[in-house]
Amino acid sequence: MILIRSIVRPEMVDNVLAALMDAGFPAVTKISVVGRGKQRGIKIGEVTYDEIPKELLMTVVKNGDKEFVIKTVIKAARTGDKGAFGDGKIFVSPVEEVYTISSGIRETPDAEPEEVKI
Repeated sequence: MILIRSIVRPEMVDNVLAALMDAGFPAVTKISVVGRGKQRGIKIGEVTYDEIPKELLMTVVKNGDKEFVIKTVIKAARTGDKGAFGDGKIFVSPVEEVYTISSGIRETPDAEPEEVKI
């Protein structure tokens, strides 16, 4: 399993969520964040804004779906045909285990889901 964390522009988040839903990946956690990338913020006149608002979207997918989901996010989050500075980043990390609190089901990449005895 893979955790995909996508940091996108706030005005693009609805596009990304709709694209993921249409692609069959409705499970997403959304968090409002602020930060800056390589551009070190943005300067407008004499004022420098070094904390730019973004949205962090997190989803866990099967290893085989990783490339498809990443391409889906890029296509939906990119500004115009070629993109622009500040469109965002995608971070990919392995996930060892997933637990569903309501059912007590434990999932791992290599085994069938199993119920955890409480």
